Formats: sequence, structure tokens, C-alpha cells
Amino acid sequence: MSKSHPHSSTSPTPPCAEGPLSTVDCRLTTSAPILVTGGSGFLGINLIRWLLAHGAQEVRSLDLVRFDYPEAADGRVKPVVGDVRDREAVRALVAGCAAVIHCAAALPLCSEEEIRSTDVDGARVVAEEALAAGVARFVYISSTAVYGIPDHHPITEGDRLEGVGPYGESKIIAESIVRGLDSDAFAVTILRPKSFVGPERLGVFALLYDWAYTGHGFPMIGRGDNRYQLLDVEDLCDAIGLALTSTDLAAVRDIYNVGARDFATMREDWQAVLDAAGYGKRVRATPAKLVIGVLRVLEALHLSPLYRWVYETAPQDSFVSVEKLCTRLGWQPKFSNRQALLRNYAWYVANIDRFRGQSGKTHRVPWKQGLLALAKRCF
Repeated sequence: MSKSHPHSSTSPTPPCAEGPLSTVDCRLTTSAPILVTGGSGFLGINLIRWLLAHGAQEVRSLDLVRFDYPEAADGRVKPVVGDVRDREAVRALVAGCAAVIHCAAALPLCSEEEIRSTDVDGARVVAEEALAAGVARFVYISSTAVYGIPDHHPITEGDRLEGVGPYGESKIIAESIVRGLDSDAFAVTILRPKSFVGPERLGVFALLYDWAYTGHGFPMIGRGDNRYQLLDVEDLCDAIGLALTSTDLAAVRDIYNVGARDFATMREDWQAVLDAAGYGKRVRATPAKLVIGVLRVLEALHLSPLYRWVYETAPQDSFVSVEKLCTRLGWQPKFSNRQALLRNYAWYVANIDRFRGQSGKTHRVPWKQGLLALAKRCF
């Protein structure tokens, strides 16, 4: 590019948009270990940091990927490289734990076999072993993908479940498994978060951040006038914390949607990222039916990282009610959609040298853009 980059070493990074101070009190009082499955992932590392900041004495992590964060040097973090489907490994890690947060999952870019095996069998193994070990609280991280492509909004926890593809279907089955083990002695909380962003989040969001960072605009699938709710990972961690610490056991043993309370249209929220990038670029509309048709073909040919649930819901309203979580557990989110996106983009800019040239299928690394990299030139 001919002009200097707005985020070069001589210019400040975009501000990290902060929300108001949290009114949620989630101080951990137990000295027993807490297990986080998927601890090396995007949610996992943010949750581990949250637990340490809120009084956890020991946090155990189980993940297929090595735990390579600075927190590895903290004597309170005990990371293990292993598989949630390995019953012996799980049994050893849940021993003596006060709580288990099951975040590990194979994401939609993985093969159908891997998704069903990890997301269903893995959930069964972890929940059964936690129950057998006498763990008091079990938090299962599900997804709003269990609602499929809904025909009304806001979506409530009692609405019909109809998962799209192996990922959504597996989450529904896993919910049923862990819910079936719930009791006073083994309190199960199921959280259904919207797509969440924040420090360490890459994946599909890195695609758009890359376009903004390199001076390109954003194409919307459709006009971008639809309302699409997101979630900041810190607000999700607050919800998990409430499930771990609330003294209202009846409220803990329930299912909750989690999402931002303050969100605008796709066009308005994503324009804030382009404004932060500093190139004067704009969000641009595209014909939704045509673009979705093209993306279906590219997905079938493995030439695009976008999968059906992403591109078919992108031009539609998509938001859930969070009133149940606010009313029953006292949750109060700190971040709007816009603040969450700006916080994530600020982290992306500040850390881009860490992951430049990497790609994969998790939220920790950018997804390969495939032929979408060519479309970038048009914006």
C-alpha cells in the first residue's frame, strides 16, 4: 500500500472500548481445584484468567493443544495435554475438583465424525467422570446453534431446538446427556452463548479484522440492516462465575441464553471497526440470495471457511432473550456489541505479529480465507 498504515509503530492502536464496571460479585471461596476442558482455547484461556483473578487456588486445564500462555508459569495453573474422550485422563483430572467447566468442542470446520465424537462422546465422558468423582457443579458450554435458523425473535430458552449441521445437532445431544445427570449433589448449568469475541479470538472474525486492518471495506450478506447479537467473552465468564458461586441451587440447575443486551444492526456495529481502522472505508451491501448461493458452492468445494449456519443467519435478525439469566442469576453484561468488537479488534492489532501466517480450524488462529481472499480486492 502506498500510504502508511494507521496502526504502524508510530501510531497508537485503536482504543480498547471498555464497558462500565461489573456489578456481578463472583468471588470464588473454594480452595478445591476447578477443571476447565478446552483450556488452551479462546474461551478456555479467558476463563482461566477470570478464575485466577476471582480467587481460584488451582485451575486444571485439559486440551489437545499445549497450553502455551504466560499463565503456564503461574503455580496455580495445572495444564495437561489430553483428550476429553480419554476416560482415564479425565478421571485423573476431575479427582478432588469442586467444579468442572466443559468448554472443549470440535468446531464446525472439523469433520462430521470428529464433531460428533468430541462434542457428544467427550461431553458424556467428562460429565460422567465428574459425577462419579463427587464434583458439586458442572457448567456445560453449549451454543445458540441449537436453535437452528429461527423464524422469530427474541429466542427464549424454551423455544424449539433444531441444530443446523453436525455441530448444532451434537450440542443438542450433549445438552440432553449432561442434563440427564443433574441433581442436587451434581448441579448442572447449561449456557447457550451467542458468538463471543474478545482477547485471543480469531477464527472467522480474523477474516474481517484482516480486511479492516489492510484498508478494505466489509461486505454484508444483504443490506446489513438486520440485528445480530454478539457477546463479549468477559461477560460470558461472568455468567460462568455466577453458575459456580450462586447460592440459589435451583437457579444454578437451569439453562440460560447469554448475549449482549445492547446491540444495533450489523451495518452499524461493524462500521465501528472500519472507523477504528482509520481508512475511511464503509460497510457495503450485497445481494443476499446470490452471495449465499455462491457460498454454498464454495463450502461444498472446501474453498471457503464459512459454513451454512454462519452465512445463512448473517442476513437475518439473530438475537436471544437474556432476561432469564439476568433475573435468576443476577447477571449484568458490561459490553455492547460495538464495545466487544472494538475490544477484540484492538487486541488483534496489538498482537498481529503473534499469529501472522498461521491458520487452522479453531478460534485461536485465523481461518484460511480461500477464494474469499480474491473478493477482498473488490472492497
